[in-house]
Amino acid sequence: MVEKSDLASTPNDWWSTFYRPVQHFGQQVAEFFSPNSDAAVSDDCYEINLELPGVSDDDISIEAHDNRLTVTGEKKSNHEETGKNYYFSERTFGSFRRSFRLPADANEDAIEATHKDGVLTIRVGKLQPEQPSAKKIAINKG
Repeated sequence: MVEKSDLASTPNDWWSTFYRPVQHFGQQVAEFFSPNSDAAVSDDCYEINLELPGVSDDDISIEAHDNRLTVTGEKKSNHEETGKNYYFSERTFGSFRRSFRLPADANEDAIEATHKDGVLTIRVGKLQPEQPSAKKIAINKG
C-alpha cells in the first residue's frame, strides 16, 4: 500500500511515481514480439537474419514488394511441467511483423530463405549492372 508520505508533492509527481513500474511495459511487449535481426552485405547478396526461436516454418510468411521485404508470423509457445508437489503451465502467443527496405540493386526475383536452429536467414541477390558493349555502326553508301 502506498502511504501518503510516499507520494510526491504534486499530482503530476504522484502519477509518475504510480506509472513508473509500467511505463516501459508496452515497449517490452513490442520487443518481445518483434524478433531481433541483423543485416549484412557481400559482393553478390544482402543477408538478413532474424531470431525466431520456437517459431515453426508454417507460422512465418515472407513477402517482397516494391523494394520492401516483410516478414510476418506468430509466436506460439506452451510449456507445462508437473512434479511431486507442483504444476506449472506457461503460454506465450503473439504475432510479429518486421519490414526492411531493400536497396535499389536488390533482385526481388532472387530471394532465398532458410530457417535453422531458431534463426531465419534471408538472402537477397543483387542485380548485376549491365556492362556497356561496343556497338558497330554501319556506314551507308551515299
